[in-house]
Amino acid sequence: MLVSLGAWLQVFFSMEMGPRAAQMAQRVVTAVNITRTALVYAQAEERSRLLLDLATNEGIQVYPRELTDFAEPIPQDRYWQRVAETIRQRFGADTQLAWGVNQVPGFWVSFSIDDNLYWLVFERERIGLTGSIEWLSWGATALILSLIGAAVSVGFVNRPLSRLARAAQILSRGESPPSLPENGPREIRDLNASFNRMARDLRQTDADRELMLAGISHDLRTPLARMRLEIEMSGVSDEARQAIDEDLGQIDHSIGQLMEYARPAGTPPQLATNVSTLLQEVAERERFQLDAQEAELDIAIEPDQRARMTALDFKRMVSNLIENAKRYGRSPDGVLRLSLALYAEGSNLVIDVADRGRGIAEQDIPRLLRPFSRGETARTGGAGAGLGLAIVERLLKHIDGSLVLAERPGGGLVARIIVPKAKNRLPVAEDDTA
Repeated sequence: MLVSLGAWLQVFFSMEMGPRAAQMAQRVVTAVNITRTALVYAQAEERSRLLLDLATNEGIQVYPRELTDFAEPIPQDRYWQRVAETIRQRFGADTQLAWGVNQVPGFWVSFSIDDNLYWLVFERERIGLTGSIEWLSWGATALILSLIGAAVSVGFVNRPLSRLARAAQILSRGESPPSLPENGPREIRDLNASFNRMARDLRQTDADRELMLAGISHDLRTPLARMRLEIEMSGVSDEARQAIDEDLGQIDHSIGQLMEYARPAGTPPQLATNVSTLLQEVAERERFQLDAQEAELDIAIEPDQRARMTALDFKRMVSNLIENAKRYGRSPDGVLRLSLALYAEGSNLVIDVADRGRGIAEQDIPRLLRPFSRGETARTGGAGAGLGLAIVERLLKHIDGSLVLAERPGGGLVARIIVPKAKNRLPVAEDDTA
């Protein structure tokens, strides 16, 4: 658009220069003819007053011309050269034109009356092109109007794309966006129709997945409960009964992890969730269970820390990390020593779940974050499907958080959850802590 505007201005200048030069040359010729005629027919005592009127009202001054006058040539400018050429065509090739005489600026034209030689001086501004400042203001005005028009046009073009972007953001958060209007240009209609069809398919897929998960959980766990009952009523020994019961518990735990991994993350709430209160509840519940196992639990929770996440997702993440630490985090002397901490760090909240186990090799960490992956050290000797850490990382990605596994000073492993701190300080809803 800017190049086009510049090209049109150049065309306008080129088309305007020729007629303007001819017009100004004709004005000079007319002024010279009138001045010569007036001087010829004016009485001697009236000539001085006549010359004063011409200088005052028309900006034209008349000076006697001497052969010794120093004349500055006309500049090599297309406009002024065309003006000079037109004047010489009317008065003859011997007409003298100057850009200044004796260091006096102006547009000087020579003429003669009988044997007397004269200079007629015009102010350059009166016969020159429109000033650069005026052209600059007109050009700036045209540019601003063009950009305003372009902004309005781009707004109309981008409006369907902005609506599509907002719908895509809603869909990425796991919510159902409103249907996009299938009108406008053919490309926009096709795009919106494809997006609406994709959103409907995703909603149907989610509904089918929830139904399938419910069916799998029922169809698998019902036979497990029946098997437990039959084992209790059978005559097998206590050692065999306990071994079979542990195997069934392992199967039930694996099914639970699979259901947990397949379950979608909850939609982040618009209000802040008091994660300090939630973590305190989880810690008290775990302390009761750990006391029965003669385990140790250190708690350090900063009060009134909030983040935008659902209470259910937060408890799922922390519980998975605590379960992982309980399963693999016993120290070499066989005692389970866990640490649970919550603190603010800049614009983020950090939740640490630490143990005194053997830890994880640094090269194994990326692999262990993948679903169904388990390590090869003593930390993986327990039962599980290898989904605990993958579930945590999946839930964190939904809220722009991250999971970091690091070596704990003094031995052990630290599983660190990092989530953005909530900007608002609104109270926690009752159902958020249920």
